[in-house]
Amino acid sequence: MASQSAFLPHARHSVRGFTLVEMVTVILILGILVVGISSFIIFGTRIFVESSSVDQVLSQSRFAVERMTRELRSALPSSVRINSDSLTYQCVEFVPIEASTTYLSMPIAPNATALTGTVILNATDQIKENQYIWIYPLTDSDVYNSARQKRAQIKTFTSLGEPPNPANQVTLTFMASTRFSEASPRQRIYFGSAPVSYCFEKAPSGNELTLKRYTVYGFNVSQPTPAHMSSGILMAQSVANVLSNSADLPLILTPSSLVNNAMVHLQPRFNVNGETFQYRHQVQVINVP
Repeated sequence: MASQSAFLPHARHSVRGFTLVEMVTVILILGILVVGISSFIIFGTRIFVESSSVDQVLSQSRFAVERMTRELRSALPSSVRINSDSLTYQCVEFVPIEASTTYLSMPIAPNATALTGTVILNATDQIKENQYIWIYPLTDSDVYNSARQKRAQIKTFTSLGEPPNPANQVTLTFMASTRFSEASPRQRIYFGSAPVSYCFEKAPSGNELTLKRYTVYGFNVSQPTPAHMSSGILMAQSVANVLSNSADLPLILTPSSLVNNAMVHLQPRFNVNGETFQYRHQVQVINVP
C-alpha cells in the first residue's frame, strides 16, 4: 500500500514596520520637544548672562565708590577741588594724608628761614624722604602752590631716639631753606606724597562715561585735565550721568570754611541691560588745619 505524503503548511513570517503617518507624527512630537527644551535653555542662558552683567557692574561700581569714599575721608584739609568740562570729563583732585602729628619747632614767619624742624612721632614708618609737609592750609592754593609757603619737602629725617632727640621726637631736614607763612593754632602738621584724581570721562565710543583713577603726576597750581596726567587706571564703566546737565553731574563739592567741613556728593548713575541704578553718598572731608 503506497504511503501518502503529508503536506504541512509553511509558517508565515510577518514583517512589521512604521507607516509614514507614524513617522511624521513622531518627528512632529520630537520637534515640539526640541523647540520647547531649546527655548528653555536659551531663556535660562540669557537670564544667567544678564544677571552676570548686572552683578559685574554692581560689584565694579560698589568697589569704585567705596574706594573713592575712603580716600576722600582721609584727604588733606582744603585739598579737594573739582574741574569739569561739560562735554568730556569731570575730575575731583585731593591729597591723601599719609601721617599727621604735632610739631614742636618750625621756621614760621616772622622767624628766619631754616633747613630743619622738629615734630613728635611715635613711629617713623609713615614718613619718608621726598615726602611733603603742610602747615595750616586754608585754601587749595595753599596745598598745590608752593609760593603760598604752606608746603615744604622732606630731604631726610632722624630716627626715633637718635641723639640729640628724645625717643618721641624726629628732626626733619628740608630740601631747601624754608619758612612757613602761618602757624597752626594747634601746631598741627600733615604728611603726604602726591595728589590723586578720580575722573569721569566720556568713553571713546558711545555716550556712557568711564571712571579712572590718576596719580603720580605731580603738583599743579591749576587742576590738570585727564590729558595732562599719567595713564589712568580704569575703576568703573557704564556710567550714565550727563556732563552737560548740571543736575545730573556725578560729583558736587560743597567747599569748606572756617566753621564747616568740606562735603563731596558722589552721585554716579550706572546703566546695564537697560536698567539704571544710582549711588548717593555724602563724604565729609574734615577741616582741621
